Amino acid sequence: MATKHSPASGEVGRRIVWFRRRAGVSARALAACADMDLTNYQRIERGRGNPTLSTLLQIATALEVDLSALVTGLRPEELQNGRLPYGYTDIPRRRRGPNSTY
Repeated sequence: MATKHSPASGEVGRRIVWFRRRAGVSARALAACADMDLTNYQRIERGRGNPTLSTLLQIATALEVDLSALVTGLRPEELQNGRLPYGYTDIPRRRRGPNSTY
């Protein structure tokens, strides 16, 4: 069964490819610079991976770009399977009972 990946993963992958091509390096060379397995790296580039923050930092460092370049502008609507988080200001309505005091 194929896993549906988020638009955010696809966008991060496209950004990585863009920076890598701009640097003029192959996927194999960048994976080696990022100390990653090529297969795992390619999954991330294709938007099929779910990289951790550490992995994204490794890739950004290998690309010699700031980590924010890979994730700036991504929206909650781009998360996988419609999993929308909510901000802390929504906690009173969503987590606490009507008579709760904190």
